[in-house]
Amino acid sequence: MHELSVTENILDIAIRHAERAEATRISDIYLVIGDLASIIDDSVQFYWDILTKNTIAEESRLHFNRIQTVLECKNCEKEYQPNGKDLVCPTCGGIQISIISGNEFYLESINIE
Repeated sequence: MHELSVTENILDIAIRHAERAEATRISDIYLVIGDLASIIDDSVQFYWDILTKNTIAEESRLHFNRIQTVLECKNCEKEYQPNGKDLVCPTCGGIQISIISGNEFYLESINIE
């Protein structure tokens, strides 16, 4: 259910920037979402279609750029992609990790007219 508030925030940001640029329409929104961000694309799209009615973002398209998870083992310093939910280092079996990528969530760009 947090996708509703996330989508509301995305719309607020997009409209605020579009209005500053004196745009009359938002045509495209580009989002970057890491696999660890627990954001469901279909839910965001569902709420987007509802929330944008009667706004300058109505009929705009959402574009989702998914970023794969990359971890670094603090023991052997190897970078790897986890397989499923197992975060254990495949090289040394270490469990102390750092997240290199996959935690991202941001609005990358907006196309306006």
